[in-house]
Amino acid sequence: MFKSFNTPRSSTFMVLAVALILVLFENGAFFKHVVEIYPMTSTMNTLFVASLGIVLMGVTTIVLSLLSWRYTLKPLLIVILIVSSLIAYFMDSYDIVVDTHMIQNALETNLNESSDLFSLKLMVYFILLGIIPSILVYRVKIEQTTFKQTLISKLKVIGIALVVSVVVILSLSKYYTSFFREHKPLRYYANPVYYLYSAGTYVKQSFSHPYTGVAVTGADATASAHERRLIVLVVGEAVRWDHFALNGYSRDTNPLLKKEDIVNFTQFTSCGTETAVSVPCMFSIFGHDDYEKEKAAHTENVLDVMKRAGVNILWRDNNSDSKRVADRVEYQDYKIPANNTVCEGECRDEGMLVGLQEYIAAHPKGDILIVLHQMGNHGPAYYKRYPKEYEKYTPTCQTNQLEKCSQEEITNAYDNTLLYTDAFLSKVIGFLKNNDDRFATGMFYLSDHGESLGENGLYLHGFPYAIAPEAQKHVPAVMWFGKGFSVDKKALAEKAKQLHSQDELFHTLLGLADINTSVYNPQMDIMHGTH
Repeated sequence: MFKSFNTPRSSTFMVLAVALILVLFENGAFFKHVVEIYPMTSTMNTLFVASLGIVLMGVTTIVLSLLSWRYTLKPLLIVILIVSSLIAYFMDSYDIVVDTHMIQNALETNLNESSDLFSLKLMVYFILLGIIPSILVYRVKIEQTTFKQTLISKLKVIGIALVVSVVVILSLSKYYTSFFREHKPLRYYANPVYYLYSAGTYVKQSFSHPYTGVAVTGADATASAHERRLIVLVVGEAVRWDHFALNGYSRDTNPLLKKEDIVNFTQFTSCGTETAVSVPCMFSIFGHDDYEKEKAAHTENVLDVMKRAGVNILWRDNNSDSKRVADRVEYQDYKIPANNTVCEGECRDEGMLVGLQEYIAAHPKGDILIVLHQMGNHGPAYYKRYPKEYEKYTPTCQTNQLEKCSQEEITNAYDNTLLYTDAFLSKVIGFLKNNDDRFATGMFYLSDHGESLGENGLYLHGFPYAIAPEAQKHVPAVMWFGKGFSVDKKALAEKAKQLHSQDELFHTLLGLADINTSVYNPQMDIMHGTH
């Protein structure tokens, strides 16, 4: 195809060549899922799958033609080849899809998290499908044409691609009617078409919005007269409900929590399937149905309301960051040894407990809310998330390339991380018990989202919420209260059996701190009627 680099080639040739490379070599996940639904056991199914390749080629050609012009042709094609090679790796290896939420998640991922995703296989994809084709594109000479000639050429290729695609679709209309109506999620795997569409949507959402400044929430917030309260909110990471022993899991992943007088919530759902959505959503007043990234970022959250009412708030983070939730409260980064004194290769969650007593001593007045954002079960390198003494279940997956491990090895590493989270939460409770004589103490733990461990070929999290499996949305949640906190635990235990979601966190925190404000909705407070 690129036999002569000295012979000038038309921009149309370049677009068609790159589109062909993308369809043939970087859409493995797309065709894999298509074949699962339309197995090539019949002539018609085989013909339909082949026709999808033609249609995908046509659509990709149209998109590349619209985006690439004289001075942007090579840079654009090179960028798309490189990005598509990386996306092809993640789709083939973890079965992820790149929508607007995944793009946000990727942009907000820090270097440490990114390093967990690096692998030799990733480099193979990057070099073979990204770098080498990009070098070929770079070396090919492009014919010099006038704007009018370029425009006519583009209109021709777009017209031909459109006509061919329409003819193919109409020829197999029965199949395509089913494909478009019943199997919409398949389009999420079209590389690069869907991620380019998602990128455009993300840019529009981020920069074409009406929000400015920060809208005040709960301007009338005041604290009621009561004994001082010390509340620790633990935001977990990537923990799924069905791997908690408290919820009936066959393995005892909660040996220490079982010894405590806790209230366990069995039907708790997350606001999103990734940290970048779930964390800001759960602290916002909007809830899952009304949540928008920029609207939430430009509106005060529950921490702002509590701070206004006089609550001392500290956010300690051993994850990526607070996703802008803690922008206006005291924030401490515990991913670095300079702050976290419990680091061995990576900094441990329990390091966030060091020095908390000193923080309390430095704040002799007012209630205290401490938010601890865990590294928790962040994948795919589960084996890094716990100290060696918590490796109870073996053999474990000792790589970030989960496809190289058996289901048992992945699950073992994941469950060992749960044992460490159990120990961490037990230490949080121990810290609160040490302050029981001076405060009404309480702990609320909930994971930000769940995790897929290979079921149906899905790994990690971040799947579009509407079609995400339960494993990514059903999360564990636990409450504990000290002797000085007046709460009807029997009534709360009954409420814990009911359906709950992260939408309720905003109002539950206001209720726990006994804050009076017009934005408080008692019906959305998990604790309402129990204290």
